[in-house]
Amino acid sequence: MARTKDYTGQEVLDMVNEYMSSEDAEKVKAAYEWATDLHKTQKRKSGQPYIIHPIQVAGILAELKMDTATVISGYLHDVVEDTPATLADVQARFGDTIAQIIDGVTKISKIQYQSSQEQLAENHRKLLLAMSKDIRVIIVKLADRLHNMRTLGALRDDKQKRIANETLDIYAPLADRLGISAIKWELEDLSLSFINPEQYHRIASLMNMKRDERISYVNEAVQEIENAIHELELQDVEVYGRPKHIYSIYRKMTDKHKAFEEIYDLSAVRILTDSIPDTYAVLGAIHSKWTPIPGRFKDYIALPKANGYQSLHTTVIGPGGRPLEVQIRTHHMHEVAEFGVAAHWAYKQNKGSNKEANVKDKSEQTLNVIQGILELQENAKNAEDFMDSVQGDLFSDRVYAFTPRGDVFELAKGAGPLDMAFSIHTNVGIKTTGAKVNGRIVPLDYKIKTGDIIEITTSANAKPSRDWLELVSTRRARNKIKQYFKQLDRDDNIEAARELLSNSIKDGGYNVNDILTADNIQEVSEKMHYHSSDDMLAAIGFGDVALPGVVNKLTEKIREAQQEAAAQELQREMLEEGHGIKRDETAFTKRQKASADDIVIAGVDNLLVRLGRCCTPVPGDAVKGYITKGRGISVHRLGCPNIRAAEAQGQRLVDVAWEDDSGLKPNYDADLTVRGENRNGLLNDVLRSVNGRTKYVNSVNGHVTKNGMAQVALSIGVRNVEQLTVIMDALNNLPSVYDVERAFH
Repeated sequence: MARTKDYTGQEVLDMVNEYMSSEDAEKVKAAYEWATDLHKTQKRKSGQPYIIHPIQVAGILAELKMDTATVISGYLHDVVEDTPATLADVQARFGDTIAQIIDGVTKISKIQYQSSQEQLAENHRKLLLAMSKDIRVIIVKLADRLHNMRTLGALRDDKQKRIANETLDIYAPLADRLGISAIKWELEDLSLSFINPEQYHRIASLMNMKRDERISYVNEAVQEIENAIHELELQDVEVYGRPKHIYSIYRKMTDKHKAFEEIYDLSAVRILTDSIPDTYAVLGAIHSKWTPIPGRFKDYIALPKANGYQSLHTTVIGPGGRPLEVQIRTHHMHEVAEFGVAAHWAYKQNKGSNKEANVKDKSEQTLNVIQGILELQENAKNAEDFMDSVQGDLFSDRVYAFTPRGDVFELAKGAGPLDMAFSIHTNVGIKTTGAKVNGRIVPLDYKIKTGDIIEITTSANAKPSRDWLELVSTRRARNKIKQYFKQLDRDDNIEAARELLSNSIKDGGYNVNDILTADNIQEVSEKMHYHSSDDMLAAIGFGDVALPGVVNKLTEKIREAQQEAAAQELQREMLEEGHGIKRDETAFTKRQKASADDIVIAGVDNLLVRLGRCCTPVPGDAVKGYITKGRGISVHRLGCPNIRAAEAQGQRLVDVAWEDDSGLKPNYDADLTVRGENRNGLLNDVLRSVNGRTKYVNSVNGHVTKNGMAQVALSIGVRNVEQLTVIMDALNNLPSVYDVERAFH
């Protein structure tokens, strides 16, 4: 906030008198007097009278020019918690709306929690759910948290750090999502001063040392900008310097590993205009005067942020050849940037009336966060799960994608086509059959990038697959898919679960009839705390419980028996048959020696060793040995599906290692798969790249996939994994190649 000094009660009343009607101002005064009377005997941790805190909260809200109900709630937000007054008393004096806001802000909880972490998560959940009913709750809470942060020094060090971390994790992101940057920046700077005071004061000291130099540079830039835009003859243009916040500099130093001396943009210049055409005119004048830095221009006017923020951002080579950051926006955009949702909230148009805020109005872009919170609550298992969802879906990094018609969708980073489909509409998501990105067909696990044009293809007969639960990354999409399956008949879901279990058990190499017995299913359902086996099966069919976990429990006994039998068999073979499979110099073993002589078997010698053709290991790979019956040791890469399957089934494995990771021979087989666009000359480029880095090319096979992509299978000879990596990197750098991986057969 621009003003951080303590307000007096009269100063707050003077502020509200400037923009409220006399009738509403009298209501605010009545709330102030009642709060003063209720808190008259109470003191804060600092020893100050408690009423100072409600006055400051109300003052912060008045500075935001919030409505009557919000400012009154600022005065009264602690009376129910800390005084004999009840919610009914508040309701009787000031009405339902104010009582609801105070109820949402109140920190009292009658529930007993198992841990402090759970309690904290539950408090945050209550706060966010209260916010979803009336956003003024969170605005009051942010003002409350801001003043608490300003006076945090009165608490113990451990409490300071806990509250400061909580502020950075929850309240600063909330202020950001609601566009209230005036509060966001101060919360971040204050939090840093308690979490890492050394860095905070160091940065502050260094900034102060360069203050005169910085002011001089900014003044020079401001003067030159004013001269440059003078010819435009614009009305009501304001140009001024803006120092960077300490926390933003700290993040730049830590995230980009830069020293303070390497950060040149400690200040920025902001230009305020009357209209949108004026902003672009000013931008043109600045780019004509100074060279813009490529990649540093952002148009948030044409493409606003989710919180409503609009501005033009550009960085140019300014006076003296130093980078200069410039922000250009209208006066109205600046008000929204500073005060966010508080600047244009619907009820502000009612001159401070107590009209209930309509949070279901989807025309308000800033209310997307509220809708998201309501949806996340529906399927949260507990408070911590809910808070994880909020932090993951609402506070994570964002990407912006377009529909073919030009509509913009904001998504969490890592979202795919299905996430976007469900964000468009639930029915679109359910009927999705595929997706195109920038005109090209992509798989449903594609990760959307900012600027992508996403076309969702649908079919009236399409239905979701349970596999989708593994493809989506947002809780919204996952919950919608689960809801779909929950709406199916219970019997259908039980039957679907039996089929899923049966297929998974078959894939694991087990006999279904041995595993899926009534007793075994009942026993596992009890272990997983279900009332009946049908309840567990229905939950699997719904998608509420992970299938692998259930399969693991169902096969637990037989796997333990297999592991015990395998251990005994391994011991018997190692003791009784070890000498029976010694290497003899036969034609077969001579061929094998060319590739497998440098494998060392832990604790064993003189066994036949061969490299697995399914995964083609080379020196330097992490490997595992599989003891065959009568054919010695088969060596495989750790990631080989056959090894994973053998391990899961408790089969005979043994530790092996390369005698020399650099390789004792020049020619170890390695199989690669290269995928890319089907263009002329791709195969020639692949061969040329490989031939330049190894003289052993065993086979090449290329074909076009159903999606129209080119796929080339290579078998080459290399000395070690290091040489193989060089070859793969070279292939990856070829034009139109998007994927190179080692093959499994």
